[in-house]
Amino acid sequence: MHKNREKEMVVLGILTALAVLLSYVLAIQTPFVRITFGFLPLALAGALYGPWKAGLVGALDNLIGTALVGTSIFFPGFTLSDFLTGFIFGYFFYKKKINFPYVCIPFLVIMVLIHLGLNTLWLVLYYDKAASAIFLGRLIKNLICFPMEVGLFLLIYKKAYGRISLLALGR
Repeated sequence: MHKNREKEMVVLGILTALAVLLSYVLAIQTPFVRITFGFLPLALAGALYGPWKAGLVGALDNLIGTALVGTSIFFPGFTLSDFLTGFIFGYFFYKKKINFPYVCIPFLVIMVLIHLGLNTLWLVLYYDKAASAIFLGRLIKNLICFPMEVGLFLLIYKKAYGRISLLALGR
């Protein structure tokens, strides 16, 4: 039993480190729009371990990324958003059949509720700007990134999930 727990902790740690790397080090960022690939480790954590552990990976990604890399602002709302992003991926992907139409649902939920909803609210509160000044650029970015994120996740999932789940879960 302890070996499985240790494997789980190692894989979750690796996914967290990858999320930090892809979210903060290899990110394209402006004050109001950030393009990253940090969603990939979160989605894989959700598929492997479920909503709570994927949410933890998301929250740790935010905390570690802002503390160590410092290219982003720390605001507790963004930590909540990252937790919820991982949680949503875990809710939709854990022990579920992953296929093209189904994968669009969690990405759409995250885009509307988290990226366009909560994260815009956090930016408005933090920068004290009108939502209308921030929202349009964020909407355009999300509409452009949505198909790219879905396609990239499906590609990575199909190529890597079998190998990762064998390492992580022994199946």
